[in-house]
Parts: sequence; C-alpha cells; structure tokens
Amino acid sequence: MSKSIQITISPKGETKIETTGFSGSACKDATRALEAALGATTSETFTGEYYTATNDQTNEIQN
Repeated sequence: MSKSIQITISPKGETKIETTGFSGSACKDATRALEAALGATTSETFTGEYYTATNDQTNEIQN
C-alpha cells in the first residue's frame, strides 16, 4: 500500500491532516513538521492503521 498525507483546509481556516498507508505511530512521525507549522492541535482521531503493529514493534514484543 502506498503512503499518502492529505491536508484539508476549510473555508474557516481549520485544517485536517489525514494519513493512509502508515502503520503504528509512523503517521505521527510523518506529520510532525506539518502539525508544528499549522499550529495548535485541537483534536486527534486515530484509524485502525495506527493500532496495527509494525514489524519492529512485533519483534520488540517477542524479544
């Protein structure tokens, strides 16, 4: 699956960042600079992909 980041800006200036194709907290790493540039975060919602363990996380659990 390819990775993508979509930024939506409403007419009121509110922004929304959506990611697809990222597993675990990789989405937060990918959007960190965008979030800092856009200002304060008012809410966050995570998809099922966020809760999917990456291979690295799986190896850490098994060790």
